Amino acid sequence: METIELHGQPVSYHRVGEGPLLVLVHGITSSSTTWERVIPLLAERHTVIAPDLLGHGRSAKPRGDYSLGAYASGLRDLLVALAEPPATVVGHSLGGGIAMQLAYQFPERVERLALVGSGGLGTEVHLMLRAATVPGAEYVVPLLLRRELRGAVGGLAAGLRRLGWHPSPDLEGMASGLASLGDDDARRAFVHTARSIMDFSGQRVSAEDRLYLAEGLPTLIVWGARDPMIPVAHGRRAHDSMPRSRLEVFEDAGHFPFNDDPVRFARVLSRFVAETDPARLGERDMRELLLRRRAA
Repeated sequence: METIELHGQPVSYHRVGEGPLLVLVHGITSSSTTWERVIPLLAERHTVIAPDLLGHGRSAKPRGDYSLGAYASGLRDLLVALAEPPATVVGHSLGGGIAMQLAYQFPERVERLALVGSGGLGTEVHLMLRAATVPGAEYVVPLLLRRELRGAVGGLAAGLRRLGWHPSPDLEGMASGLASLGDDDARRAFVHTARSIMDFSGQRVSAEDRLYLAEGLPTLIVWGARDPMIPVAHGRRAHDSMPRSRLEVFEDAGHFPFNDDPVRFARVLSRFVAETDPARLGERDMRELLLRRRAA
């Protein structure tokens, strides 16, 4: 891990490999370590940057703005501070919403977009995440995530591994998410993030009415057919709304397809980068798309 200070806050990130730049953006309660199985495969052909978002992992967890717009601005600031060129931005779950927001706010920073089990493409989302948005959740979450419970979950997973049974990537991701909420700052950041994009009825921040803006942006959509967190139907609808997008459904995967089958994921993503020309979008391009839509 490397760390850089931005706006007075430490931001940690992995940087490895050489070649066209990939930026991997993790989901809520995750961190850059969620990509650890696939990073070595991607780094064979690419420069890979995987940050810990604010409120997650080893990065700072300040009292502040945890909206998609703030996350996108923070990601832009990190790439500018590191003097990195425009990138293929890969977003998982919450990270997919952040990746789309980055492309919307700063189109000159994004050459391609890859959305993996992405948020922001429909209403439905798992009850566990919606529950974090109810009034008083900030007081209940600590009780539900007592050290004893986190230790029991971790101990159960370790015991099952010793018996030769390996938990699914979804179960591992859930256990890792629970473990990440072990301190007050992390739990507060989790609740603030959840409330910025959801209420108890589901996701309330959606990019569906702006997907037409991705017309000139090569887009890959990857989903697990067995995703229990965000249904694969969201990915299929987004693909239909983005005529030039590619859709890859991993039939035996859940919410973490890059961990269910890292070799296939790396192959699909690398092929997508190799076979598409990078977008060069600016304000003039955005204006043409916006006016064309208004005229229609």
